[in-house]
Amino acid sequence: MTALSARSPAFLPTLVLTLGMAATVGAALGFEHIGGYIPCALCLMQREPYYYGIGVGVATLAAIGFGAPRWLVRLLLAILVIMMLVGAGMGVYHAGVEWGFWEGPSSCATGAQGVSSNVNDLLGDLDSKHGPSCTQAALRVLGLSFAGWNVIASLILAAIGVRALRKA
Repeated sequence: MTALSARSPAFLPTLVLTLGMAATVGAALGFEHIGGYIPCALCLMQREPYYYGIGVGVATLAAIGFGAPRWLVRLLLAILVIMMLVGAGMGVYHAGVEWGFWEGPSSCATGAQGVSSNVNDLLGDLDSKHGPSCTQAALRVLGLSFAGWNVIASLILAAIGVRALRKA
């Protein structure tokens, strides 16, 4: 097997995949910290493939750039595709819980991050912060909750990963 380089056709789709994962989880963090939507336990779990995937994506880019063996690059890309498919599966599960298709976890509690402990700010926080619930979507955009949009993002990113895998 031959080594790949930064001029490899797999480099650009891998870069797009890695940046796409960062943008997706960055948007989720933006909704949390700027929009005031406190994530539920399932929302937080759906972020994990992205957190780990960004690191694997950077490692894959480095492997391509430094001319690692093709089998290693393909293995890393396959791991990324699997991570995104797992993320999509988590999103389907969470969306199903929101739509009442099946029961969610018995506890959906998370730490109430972002809620002030200062009594003077508490009333303001009650107006701006939205509490977590695994069974009710905090926001729907074009009919889809955050979980539904995660499914779409994960599947698109998985497809980009498959494209990179084919080019590697």
